[in-house]
Amino acid sequence: MDATPSAPEQDTAIQTHPAHSPPTAQGNGSASAGVKVDDSAAVPCYANFCRVTGTPEEVVLDFGINTQPFTSSAEPIRVQQRVVLNFYTAKRMLRALELTLQRHEAAFGVVETDVQKRLVPGGKSEAAPSPH
Repeated sequence: MDATPSAPEQDTAIQTHPAHSPPTAQGNGSASAGVKVDDSAAVPCYANFCRVTGTPEEVVLDFGINTQPFTSSAEPIRVQQRVVLNFYTAKRMLRALELTLQRHEAAFGVVETDVQKRLVPGGKSEAAPSPH
């Protein structure tokens, strides 16, 4: 990624900052660190499913809730949110997500995406006290 984005790229910059502190002008060191954001009209949503597709000009992210994440189901996953990005913004978002995950894993440990590797034998949590 270029250190000095062109003028059109600056208009759609993506900011990252640790969740425990507000963004600052020094922020992440990018040219967009001083961008002001009004998120008063933002609607929060949750998704445990994301499908990534695209066209020659855009990346399409579909988000929804998979009500049967551990089994296959005949019920389709209903997409509830769709975000369409140009490839420049998608690449900046990829980098922002990488930095955010690196910070999280440095503080809390590796995020294991394979459910089978996260399972504890016997179905009991290692942190749970024994019933004795």
